[in-house]
Amino acid sequence: MRTIAVLNQKGGVGKTTTVVNTAAAIAAAGRKVAVVDFDPQAHLTIHLGVEPQAVQAGAYEVLTASAGFAASLMLVRPNLWLLAANINLVGAETELVNVVGREIILREAMQGCEDQFDFCLIDCAPSLGLLSLNALAAAEEVLIPLQPHFLGLQGFGKLLQTVDLVNKRINPRLKVTGVLLCMHDTRTSLSNEVHSDIQQFLNNARGSACAWSEAQVLPTFIRRNIKLAEAPSYGKTIFEYDPACNGAEDYRRVADFFLGIDGQAIEATAAPPIEIRSVNLPVPQCYTPTPVYTEPAPAEPPMGTPPETPQP
Repeated sequence: MRTIAVLNQKGGVGKTTTVVNTAAAIAAAGRKVAVVDFDPQAHLTIHLGVEPQAVQAGAYEVLTASAGFAASLMLVRPNLWLLAANINLVGAETELVNVVGREIILREAMQGCEDQFDFCLIDCAPSLGLLSLNALAAAEEVLIPLQPHFLGLQGFGKLLQTVDLVNKRINPRLKVTGVLLCMHDTRTSLSNEVHSDIQQFLNNARGSACAWSEAQVLPTFIRRNIKLAEAPSYGKTIFEYDPACNGAEDYRRVADFFLGIDGQAIEATAAPPIEIRSVNLPVPQCYTPTPVYTEPAPAEPPMGTPPETPQP
């Protein structure tokens, strides 16, 4: 299982949108995907159509009550499972302050699930606190969504240093896979300059011992698209809301990157489903399968209309 933490301590850069739609595209390819909502705002949970206050077992219970990871997942789309969150998660850091090994609780909870899923994407809180530390301790890769402007770069170096520190002290497997430019506009010189600066910075780290020595700017980017902002209010992924828009096309390409597909549609290379072994994964009422299309019945003639006379 590839476990990817989607992280940036700055809010509003596209973390949740990236997790939801990348996971949905990968799941559409036939892969088994788990997504983890580690943000007390529960935006990932809401985006997938689940009411946070209705969550009885989720990320908070896994962290503070030793709830099982697999038993707390809910199936929200075909091949897509969610570890939901609600406002209770905001108190987890305080409750765990005196717990030994509090930074690896999620990693320990996920042990034993590695063979049951192909991907696990973790939506991190917009901070570098205990929740994000748990995500980094459990993950193998970090994806950094970033807006290509000056303020978006301010915390980039600090974020990389944090990942490097976790790599050296807690999780030696952790590496930065790449930077995904969101709300990118190729028509502006600023976006192109930021793209070039980040690429040069990452190139300079090649061959070093830092955690981002193999990172790259993803060969695709997310264009500004109002449909991506509208989809969460309907509890839908972009592929359900408007599968033909630019946002859907861009996130298909992000999924292609993680699936190792070069410029091909995911649907064209769907893999056979993988059987999940003895995991009790409840299906919430929020997910309703699309009904099968049926041919409408012919309209009945109005009252008083004589039947047609068959032609000889």
